[in-house]
Amino acid sequence: MTLEPRYVFLVDDDPVMLFLWGGILRSAGYQVEAFDRPEALMERLSPGDRGCAVVDLRMPGLNGLELQRALRARGVTLSLIFVSGSADVQAVVTALKGGAVDFLSKPVDPRELCAVVERALQEDTELTKARACREHARARWAELSPREREVCRLLAKGLLDKQIAAALGTAATTVQAQRTRAFQKLRMGSATELVQLLAQAGEGD
Repeated sequence: MTLEPRYVFLVDDDPVMLFLWGGILRSAGYQVEAFDRPEALMERLSPGDRGCAVVDLRMPGLNGLELQRALRARGVTLSLIFVSGSADVQAVVTALKGGAVDFLSKPVDPRELCAVVERALQEDTELTKARACREHARARWAELSPREREVCRLLAKGLLDKQIAAALGTAATTVQAQRTRAFQKLRMGSATELVQLLAQAGEGD
């Protein structure tokens, strides 16, 4: 089995730091791309890129926090790790609230860097899987007709066919037929599965 490359993007205006971090991470088996300007990373990345980024907090042009916001605005959701030699508490709090995995102090210990990068990549993998499940659930939900969706929403709330029929002003046999068609389209066999799909698709209460 061929393993997918695990990308780590480095951003620091100090070439020595890029050289050191790059050597450490390449030795640990990661695919590394280094940038001396945050703008260069912005040009490189797209929403489809996966991996994590190790970002210096203080740089000319965009600083690390501004880069974090700019990436999110473009739909780039890579896990970020911040590094700084002189970070204040507010900067750390802002970075972590913005979704950063961790905030490391320079000089960075090689083992700590590798451990945090591994954690960030695992987080990115989990988020990617969750996003794929959500998109798949939404695609399946979109296959239903408006009335089939109404029936499914009420069924997920625990209503019986007769109760759904009364709520929608139709016959119980009609509801039964709509429920059967909906379950066939959704490829499921129980209300429990339906509740799970609604939660994944963001259609739950």
